[in-house]
Amino acid sequence: MTEQRPVEVDRAAGTDQQRVLDFLDASSFGAAKGGKRIDTHISMVFLGGDRALKIKRAVRLPFLDYSTLEKRKRACEEELKVNARNAPQLYRRVVAITRRPDGTLEVDGAGIPVEWAVEMMRFDEERALDRIAASATIDPALAVAVADVILLSHNKAPRADGSAWLASIASIIDRNTAAFHAVAGLDAAAIDRLHALSHHRAAQLRSLLGRRAEQGFVRRCHGDLHLANIALVDNRPLLFDAIEFDPVIATTDVLYDLAFTLMDMIHFNQGAAANVVLNRYLAAASDEDLDGLGSLPLFLSMRAAVRAHVSFMKSEQARAGEAARREARNYFDLALRLIAPKPPMLVAIGGLSGTGKSVLARGLAGLIEPPPGALIVRSDVIRKRLFGVSETVALPDLAYQAGTTEQVYDRLLSVAQRVLAHGCSVVLDAACLRESERARISRLAITGRARFVGLFLTADLATRLARIERRKNDASDATLEVALKQDTLEIGPVDWPMVDASGTAGDTLRRACAFLTASIPVDNG
Repeated sequence: MTEQRPVEVDRAAGTDQQRVLDFLDASSFGAAKGGKRIDTHISMVFLGGDRALKIKRAVRLPFLDYSTLEKRKRACEEELKVNARNAPQLYRRVVAITRRPDGTLEVDGAGIPVEWAVEMMRFDEERALDRIAASATIDPALAVAVADVILLSHNKAPRADGSAWLASIASIIDRNTAAFHAVAGLDAAAIDRLHALSHHRAAQLRSLLGRRAEQGFVRRCHGDLHLANIALVDNRPLLFDAIEFDPVIATTDVLYDLAFTLMDMIHFNQGAAANVVLNRYLAAASDEDLDGLGSLPLFLSMRAAVRAHVSFMKSEQARAGEAARREARNYFDLALRLIAPKPPMLVAIGGLSGTGKSVLARGLAGLIEPPPGALIVRSDVIRKRLFGVSETVALPDLAYQAGTTEQVYDRLLSVAQRVLAHGCSVVLDAACLRESERARISRLAITGRARFVGLFLTADLATRLARIERRKNDASDATLEVALKQDTLEIGPVDWPMVDASGTAGDTLRRACAFLTASIPVDNG
């Protein structure tokens, strides 16, 4: 990796910094005295007691320059400033490592500064999201919290005109390709395929991404939101280690920022969590937000390629080695898979109130291709939006008259059509108690050229009543009285598979998955 390899600017700079690293390794930050050192391709972090010191490597790369002491000091100051927006409690100050007259070193002394560091509050590194994802399942509550904190960060982020971001996409792809071709043993045909597909999709998206820039979706984001840069502190996710070395690199479409988190969850086999994050983030989406879904395959693939590039660089460093190389290959393979997504699928889940439609929708959405799964479009939520109230505010009976319900289905199908058109799968969560409603959904799948599965859930009245009675903070307004009335309805012939939903949520999910699997053609290619 000739161009991408970390380059020592001069021997003096490298030697001076190595003395600092040796000093810290021998201090209370060193392993012999209970400390810990974590190396990345651009920094070294020393953990000791209740604090951490982060030092920039004396390197120059195509995308950053830490080659002089003054540049590293400015980078530390900028890191403190940039991260104050998302994690002010973690970032304390910029501190000097200084040299006494006798030549010995100390942290924050009165002597001549020979290195600069960002001093941070130490948190339990096992609470970083990559560690959690590697050893346990990210539960839905945590995934929701992650989505909320990313959305809050994006809402606060300053907007930009987007010209530099749009111009950078091709160069990011090219830089990754050049790095991959320099890796011994990496399949050249696969590299060229990734390169060609990425440029092709970027060209297809040029107009869409330009419109999104005009609409204000390009902002000064975190820029490096893989899971290692999200940590649970006081049981709340915090975004830290935002890109400070180049505001241009961090100024991107907000979905490109989000895509790093989604991609990394997919990498760690946390597809269900990635789907929860996507659905939560887009919960209040405008039509313009939904149009951005067409960019996800490119954005996800680019993020995986970036991570592969970084991991290959890391593998060349003495402390990383073969583990980083395996990780890099996994990210590279993921980039190839994500850039060529399978066609979208439309799944409709109907049934009387209390049959468990919404629970099944959430269970299925993360299992459906292409990653990160299907967008859930729920009639109860759409109805609340039509009336301009929050999801848990109960609506009066007039909101459920036939004319209003028709408007709800109009909007339901309109949103689904828009999402499918951008290559994203959809799970429709609606009662579908009228034959005409089910027929409209089936026709949508045909016009949208999507694979289609309609599922109609069934459960006995006692089970449905018990579930309705247990509901709390839900968008559904169905009451016990509503359920009793529905039990007398004539719903006509149902040509969708009937799924017994009277058991546990897991039982229903397994039964539903059998119909989904049967409907999906096996790819023998």
